[in-house]
Amino acid sequence: MSVELCILFFIIALLYASAGFGGGSSYLALMALANVDFHLMKSTALLCNIVVVAGGVYHFYRAGHLPMKKAWQISLASIPMAFIGGYLPLKQKTFFLLLGIALTVAALLMCYRLFMEKSYVPDEHKKGNLKYGIIGAFIGFLSGMTGIGGGIYLSPILRLGRFDTAKNIAGLCSFFILVNSISGLLGQAAKNQLALDWHFAGPLLLSVIAGGQIGARLSAAVLKPRIVEGATALLILYAGVHMFFQ
Repeated sequence: MSVELCILFFIIALLYASAGFGGGSSYLALMALANVDFHLMKSTALLCNIVVVAGGVYHFYRAGHLPMKKAWQISLASIPMAFIGGYLPLKQKTFFLLLGIALTVAALLMCYRLFMEKSYVPDEHKKGNLKYGIIGAFIGFLSGMTGIGGGIYLSPILRLGRFDTAKNIAGLCSFFILVNSISGLLGQAAKNQLALDWHFAGPLLLSVIAGGQIGARLSAAVLKPRIVEGATALLILYAGVHMFFQ
């Protein structure tokens, strides 16, 4: 296990947890660049997502920033779809093609938030909507197939729809990532595709647990989110494009 990889996972967990994300896209990007086996990549990324956002869900709920009715409206259809995505067998070439597309789109969404979104004002009269449940189902399916938790897609969609306050959206994304990552892992286990090498994953899990707990307690102002998102978008975009060339 590379010490450098543990340090990078710690930093990613710390930064992502403060925004309600698990960091799955960046974990996958780093493991892909390190030429980790693709089965091990998926399982490890989902497991890291779970241990990071579990603490976030707790803190957001305690602080009153996790409206459970909306959380279930968005997540209910996504949970079985994440299971199906994790259950489906994928060839290595197909997996890396899907992951390359998923990471590239994620990077572009992050760039949109950085450069196009000037201000954010929630719609105070917005209620749960069926379309967000359908969107959540598609994101859940992608989550199960690739190991990306899905928050990196869900957050900009909810913000574009002015679905809730910024802090509540972070809480909703934490919940969404948690339930879909668990469901995706169960899908892999049901197909006997769950690949966990504890010599590899153990140090990484300890790193993201520590980073996630610290990040969940830090404010976005302290972490300068625009700089963080910009650097993360570049990493994800590089890894996504790199996979296409591979």
